Amino acid sequence: MSVQPHSAHAPTLLDHAGRAVHADPWCFLEDEQSVEDKQNVVLGLERLEAFGAQLIGRNGRLGALISPDQAVERLAPMLDRLSLIAIAFPSFKDGRGLSGARVLRARYGYGGEIRAVGEVLIDQVGFMLRCGFTAFALRHPEPEAAFAAATGRFSLHYQSASERRAAIAGLRLRKASPHDN
Repeated sequence: MSVQPHSAHAPTLLDHAGRAVHADPWCFLEDEQSVEDKQNVVLGLERLEAFGAQLIGRNGRLGALISPDQAVERLAPMLDRLSLIAIAFPSFKDGRGLSGARVLRARYGYGGEIRAVGEVLIDQVGFMLRCGFTAFALRHPEPEAAFAAATGRFSLHYQSASERRAAIAGLRLRKASPHDN
């Protein structure tokens, strides 16, 4: 599955802190491309399900690319073998990938990289971080500055999330606790 965003800017890979990653160690392969032994490869979900067992003994790391219409639960049997899960956002209007990342972190305890690819809007990065994303392929003229501005907009949140920062309700409870006096 190829993810071709509409922006004129080439994607810049940013880590969870908004720093540019200049040498992406991963190769996103189309279904017809061969897998090299020492290559870190990202494969589409169907190919991974069909041939994943054959790829276990190789020297490179393994990653999955899933689209919003594919349930992340399908990755559960192979999560211990995946170092990267790339979640595609084919449209900025489709937020199903946010739920997928949250399920991977909260339900399955996945600790590897979760990368947002495709139509990743800078306005969504803060929410993506809260859901468990750790890397972003952004198409923006100044991705690092835009990332810093976007993630600095909100310091408090109403809901808890994968990022483990306390939500407003929890902060209020701690402040009102008689044990603090």
